[in-house]
Amino acid sequence: MNNIKPEITYEDFSKLDIRVGEVKEVHEIEGADKLYKLIVNIGEQDIQILSGIKEFFKKEDLIGEKIIVLVNLAPRKMRGEISNGMLLAVDSESGVNLLTTKNPAMPGDLIK
Repeated sequence: MNNIKPEITYEDFSKLDIRVGEVKEVHEIEGADKLYKLIVNIGEQDIQILSGIKEFFKKEDLIGEKIIVLVNLAPRKMRGEISNGMLLAVDSESGVNLLTTKNPAMPGDLIK
């Protein structure tokens, strides 16, 4: 088991803006073996997220998926592109699994 990170307060957790997002587009990034550029709808807007999941998922399998995303992460530049969030996933011995919702949810729904 991985080591548990240091304890945070509820106030620390409440700073995270975690929402349901729907993957609208997936693009290859020239020269990147692991990165996809995803356009994700989070309700009232679309955001661009870069993620190193290319070796685990086909582009067409991601389109339409409702995933869990962190939307208020500071932008990060990778391979000349800007990532404006982070998708949440489980990295286990059996592979990578995207966090999704069991019950129907709408893009932009807040995770609390």
